[in-house]
Amino acid sequence: MLHVPRLLRPRWTWSYAAFSSIVLYISYCILVGTPFFSSNLPPYKGKYGVGTMDIEVPWKTRQTSDVVFKDNGLPAFKIETVLFSVFYPTVNGIMSSKPHHTWIPRPISLTGEGYARLAKINNFFANNLFTLALWTLVGDRKIPAQVDIPLYVRYENPPVFPVVIFSHGFATGRTAYTQYLGELASRGYIVVAVEHRDGSCPGSMIIHDDGSKKPVYHFTKSHVLEEGQIDSAAFKQLQFDYREAEMEETYQVLKAINEGRGEEVYRSNSRHEGSSLDQWKGRLDLNSLIVAGHSFGATLALRILKGAPSERFPAKGAIILDPGKHSGPLNTDVNVPTLVIHSASWSKKLTIFSGHPHFEVVKELVQDVIKRGKDAWFVTSVATSHVSVADAPLIEPMLLSWTTGSTIEVKEGVMQYAKVSLDFLEYLRTGRKGGILGEETTHPEYGVDTRTEERKTEMPAEITKYWQIHVAPNER
Repeated sequence: MLHVPRLLRPRWTWSYAAFSSIVLYISYCILVGTPFFSSNLPPYKGKYGVGTMDIEVPWKTRQTSDVVFKDNGLPAFKIETVLFSVFYPTVNGIMSSKPHHTWIPRPISLTGEGYARLAKINNFFANNLFTLALWTLVGDRKIPAQVDIPLYVRYENPPVFPVVIFSHGFATGRTAYTQYLGELASRGYIVVAVEHRDGSCPGSMIIHDDGSKKPVYHFTKSHVLEEGQIDSAAFKQLQFDYREAEMEETYQVLKAINEGRGEEVYRSNSRHEGSSLDQWKGRLDLNSLIVAGHSFGATLALRILKGAPSERFPAKGAIILDPGKHSGPLNTDVNVPTLVIHSASWSKKLTIFSGHPHFEVVKELVQDVIKRGKDAWFVTSVATSHVSVADAPLIEPMLLSWTTGSTIEVKEGVMQYAKVSLDFLEYLRTGRKGGILGEETTHPEYGVDTRTEERKTEMPAEITKYWQIHVAPNER
């Protein structure tokens, strides 16, 4: 009879069962190549299928500053190409012959080294450690949208779709918000996520039309000028100027596609996607252009609205998610309908911003838009954190909920952002104030509920559960 050493004999205790379960789970993940405790991004819920394509074109060489990198003397803020991902409505059920895009663009080591630089520990060991961490937590997770399939079309009167151009936040890239953007696309919007190469993205690969590649990593003022020659505020101004130029050039590419130059864009696209762009002529409603952004990108979106709508960027509305704080001063010259959404963590934490509480600065900005005769809203998504609108909590729900303090179910969090954004987009298209847009102020200050008991009873339960309304145009 086989003798099993005492050490290896199972002891059926709760701790032994838990330890065994963890070992088995880790072993399974290693064997099948699945990241630890992560989840796939869910399918989109709208009536349309969702397609995606990456477009990178050398549209127009443009330099926004004479600042150069210390190590090589090359311009730090020179646009060589513009890169963006497009999410768009398609016929449901069409499957692409091309593989899904990975959530972390390849090579993953590019992003790993970028995050090491962000942590200010850039060296061989740290770069590989961050890359290993990304493989362990995210691995080969895919974006659900079908790659490079045709735009939705009917045999008669092909529909024209409104366009949203989205700017990502600091320490992220164009793929950080694909679930939120894909949900908008599945309801009939063409959504364009720009990749910014202003030093705020961990890592981005420039691919020229001849196939040559050039990595761009996170960089700061210390990489471009000697200490003391430029302060942080001035460096952020350089970043915003560059980001704004990227947004404007992206608009010019979309305009060219809409004018019938889709084949030209496809031929010059170093990502080799967009084979049906010649069929996009007249399909983009650029007369109803919407700008959107999160965090650093939200502050950038507000800057673009100065003097809007303008010929260089004719935005007719804006969706602003968690603007300001560390990303710099807010432009208050806004004269288009605007929706500002705060996460709960953004609203409840008192932050002094330009000498005043940040919440009050944002509130006054929205009130000023209303005074100019445009509709605007300022709301907070209850129980959310700064990253709740992004994909990361969906991929690593346990880790992100624990580290950020968000208590909302992660899928519900993204869907609530999408629902209110879609209400706003519908308002821009039809003038109808549906959902939360039809309500009056509920909380003039965060957490201060001024509703009567009667109004609490009358309001939809979903709005009461998930939202606080700080400013609304219905009292104007």
